[in-house]
Amino acid sequence: MKSNRSATAPALRLVDAESPAEADAPEPSSRGAQDAEALLEDDVDVDVDVGGEFGDDLEEALTAAAERAAAGELDPATEDALRQWLQRRLSAYLKAGHRARIIFTDNVHTMLSVKRGQGVYTLRMHRMFAAAPPAVLRAVARYAQSQDRDAGVLLRRYIDGNEHLIRDAERPRSQQLDTQGAHFNLQELFDDLNARYFGGTIEAKITWGPRTRRKPGRESIKLGSYSIEERLIRVHPVLDAVDVPRFFVEWIIYHEMLHEVHDMPIVDGRRVYHTPEFRRAEALFDRYAEAVLWERTQVHKLLDR
Repeated sequence: MKSNRSATAPALRLVDAESPAEADAPEPSSRGAQDAEALLEDDVDVDVDVGGEFGDDLEEALTAAAERAAAGELDPATEDALRQWLQRRLSAYLKAGHRARIIFTDNVHTMLSVKRGQGVYTLRMHRMFAAAPPAVLRAVARYAQSQDRDAGVLLRRYIDGNEHLIRDAERPRSQQLDTQGAHFNLQELFDDLNARYFGGTIEAKITWGPRTRRKPGRESIKLGSYSIEERLIRVHPVLDAVDVPRFFVEWIIYHEMLHEVHDMPIVDGRRVYHTPEFRRAEALFDRYAEAVLWERTQVHKLLDR
């Protein structure tokens, strides 16, 4: 669902991750998306008890939190709790065996987009939906499942009525990407992995990290990183070497790509980057065992470079 600010005709975008033909169609960029989402493991009802997150006066606290989230004024931990509560509500509106996954965004063009795959509806929605009433959330669920026309009309009215919450984002600084190494082209590896494992849906950019001198006495090395804010994967240039196997460089890239699609919940005030779901997805890499073995037995050689 797009804002009227866009020159493109407004529409909800629904991509079925289980259908290769549809997965090949790239989704427009969702700048500013916050990837601090969490997947729910159990089926829950709408009337879920979340008093622990929002206090005793649940209805009043939730209303206040939703309004502040819609305006982008919540601290990350409280916003994450609200987002999880909205996920529970939406999941209750979906058909049995399906669940919702919400990612709040500050996008100024696309207000709501939906991807469907493996029983999970991933909804990238503008923060304005944090304060959506039950009727609007039910419309989101109906449109996600069946592209219901009446639901689409209601969602359009809701977006038009909350356009004042759409803020022009600062123009991001242009990223200087360095992908061609002496032995590996990161973009070629990324594109191949994206097609094989993610249906071409990963939107992050990739680059070699800064080529700095090693620190004396270094005992560990960070071979890759993923920046949520920049949606950028950085790979340590020490891997651009003739004695580093291609599958290991691919493994590092694959690991960082997973961060775009897997939840990073806040637990006890700290961000959890590698959840059990993330670890299970890691094991789907076709040369997982070889990559893990190479890291354990050979990565120490990279410390002195």
